[in-house]
Amino acid sequence: MRDTKQVRVDVVIPVYNEEKDLERSVHTLQQFLREHVDYQWRIVIADNASRDRTLEIAQELSKRYPGEVTYIHLDQKGRGRALRKAWTESDADILSYMDVDLSTDLSAFPPLINSLIDSEYDVAIGSRLKKGAQVQRGLKREIISRIYNLIIKLMFCNKFSDAQCGFKAVTRRAVREIVPLIKDQAWFFDSELLLLAERLGYKIYEVPVKWRDDPDSRVNILNTAWEDIKGLFRVRFSRVGKKTG
Repeated sequence: MRDTKQVRVDVVIPVYNEEKDLERSVHTLQQFLREHVDYQWRIVIADNASRDRTLEIAQELSKRYPGEVTYIHLDQKGRGRALRKAWTESDADILSYMDVDLSTDLSAFPPLINSLIDSEYDVAIGSRLKKGAQVQRGLKREIISRIYNLIIKLMFCNKFSDAQCGFKAVTRRAVREIVPLIKDQAWFFDSELLLLAERLGYKIYEVPVKWRDDPDSRVNILNTAWEDIKGLFRVRFSRVGKKTG
């Protein structure tokens, strides 16, 4: 069994025009990690071509907290693109990410990471639909989320319950095998990651989470859902990750 103090974890926060919330969220996350985990950790701010002061704030935070906070910058938008770069260029043992609004209560983070240390799991996700989860969100988002996850279940007979919760972790082994196969560069990255993981035989650990809707979220739910549906059909009829012969 590995000494958890030797395990290295990257916590990636993808951001686009988040000058309002970035510093507060990073401070909250940093304080939580200092007080509640005993492995080595690093917060990685992944800036997706922001047009406000987000990149400047990320640079300031990395100077203020050397070794604990760093950043990367991409010239193109896309959460999937940001995660791909941050994860594949890291040498950490476990790669994770969470949304900058910290909608998912951080109490779920230690069990998320612990499930990947010396276990049979290489992928772990927060779930708003698993028994024990506590969720506060508007009716429209609730209905769209449940319909989307139902469609996935009907198309793939998958075992995981919540594809799109912005709270996930994977081992470096899983990153090396799965991420190069993912085509999406935006919001569908999450779903494609999980579907390919199951197709390749990975077991997915789920942590029920406390989650609250961010009323200031700029995500266009309907447009994102439509792009996700198109992504589902692409993966469904793709041979990527399927065994041949």
